[in-house]
Amino acid sequence: MSSTLFEKSHKGRDGINIPKQSVPDAPNLDENLLRSEKAELPELSEFDVVRHFTRLSNKNFSIDANFYPLGSCTMKYNPKIQERVGALAGFANLHPHHITNNQIHLVQGALSTLKTLENNLCEITGMDAFTLTPQAGAHGEMLGVMMIGAYHKKKGNNKRYVIVPDSSHGTNPATAAMVDYDVITVKSGPNGDMDLEAFKEAMSDEVAAVMMTVPNTLGLFNPQIKEICDIAHSYDALMYYDGANMNAILGVLRPGDIGFDVIHLNLHKTFATPHGGGGPGAGPVGVVKKLQEFLPDLQVSFNKKDGYFFNKPHENTIGKISPFFGNYLVLIRALVYMQTLGREGMINVSQKAVLNANYILAKLKDHIKAPFDSLCMHECVFSAEDLAKEHGVRAMDIAKYLLDFGLHAPTVYFPLIVKESIMIEPTETENIDTIDYFCQKMIDAIELAKSNPEAFKEFPKTLPISRPDETKAARSLNIRWQ
Repeated sequence: MSSTLFEKSHKGRDGINIPKQSVPDAPNLDENLLRSEKAELPELSEFDVVRHFTRLSNKNFSIDANFYPLGSCTMKYNPKIQERVGALAGFANLHPHHITNNQIHLVQGALSTLKTLENNLCEITGMDAFTLTPQAGAHGEMLGVMMIGAYHKKKGNNKRYVIVPDSSHGTNPATAAMVDYDVITVKSGPNGDMDLEAFKEAMSDEVAAVMMTVPNTLGLFNPQIKEICDIAHSYDALMYYDGANMNAILGVLRPGDIGFDVIHLNLHKTFATPHGGGGPGAGPVGVVKKLQEFLPDLQVSFNKKDGYFFNKPHENTIGKISPFFGNYLVLIRALVYMQTLGREGMINVSQKAVLNANYILAKLKDHIKAPFDSLCMHECVFSAEDLAKEHGVRAMDIAKYLLDFGLHAPTVYFPLIVKESIMIEPTETENIDTIDYFCQKMIDAIELAKSNPEAFKEFPKTLPISRPDETKAARSLNIRWQ
């Protein structure tokens, strides 16, 4: 383990000397707010600090150095042109109060980027309007369900339920419950799709919405999705599209054309913005025309006289959900991605994502159980159930094994409907050399499980931490230096 900054500290060592302040102390401060002694911060030179964090960064897995086959999380390469444009002073140095202090004339360029992004997202998804203010996919999901609630309230509908498939992302039922709906979970059929007959039985006049991911978390496209949308609309229920897997159909199919009414998009999943480490994020939400009046404020419009300006919110708006424009520089990066690729480039993205996932499925299905052995979309799911029963090697053991070979672990134990699941999403940005290497290491792990299952207790061998007690770490979290 590396030493901490506190352990490297030497009294009197510093990186910069700040002259004593020339302004007087603030008068009448409450003494309870004042320190009785100096903060016990580490004392280090600038070089000490640089070397410390550089060494730590070299211990990290990162998308620039490693393959991240995380199914349903979509950890893809972030093109450097996006970083360069996002760092331009005209964008990076903007102050958010420019848009609230009648200084809109100073930020016309920034507002034009937002309007262009809104227009692009409408074209890509088939929605009529977008809001860019949600700061994450889950945040956007909450907004979407809140607008669904506002729609039904205005119409006087008595709606109590939201339907989700049993393969849904966990945020779907959680969000519905947080907005005070009861959740009805519909089982999957033998092909991995939401069971159509079970869905029909669950539908009623009390259902407010159906939340679906298309393709779903098994990486499968539901061929009955149009019929599901039509059935939901016949009960005046709305269709919610979880956009987590939009990169599988980007430029090929528009959710609005099928019959979806609301969509949120995770920009890192579909448009290659930075992801991980707790943020930053962005989760724009699109709606069809009948929901447009419920959108939050900060909708950008343009005319020749005034240039770019903000619409006055509709009287039925659900109100402000985020300060200013959330993570504006993430939005800029997404726009650069779109403008760089263009329509044909986006179609190529989805085709490559689907091709890569099916390639992995074809290479591994003879070595490890594939619960749904059919063409998949952008991700594929395997099961280590047989390995666990016959040799005692579980999905987590395989995940730990891969870490020693410069590979981040795939998603394990999700979706929950597959026992010992291993979900793999190569994304469109990985080449055949990387995918072949990954597949070979998966095959090596499976063969080792059959020949020497006890060996998995030692993996990973090369990392600073091998097999921590993750349950204890979560329950007894202590991040304070003693």
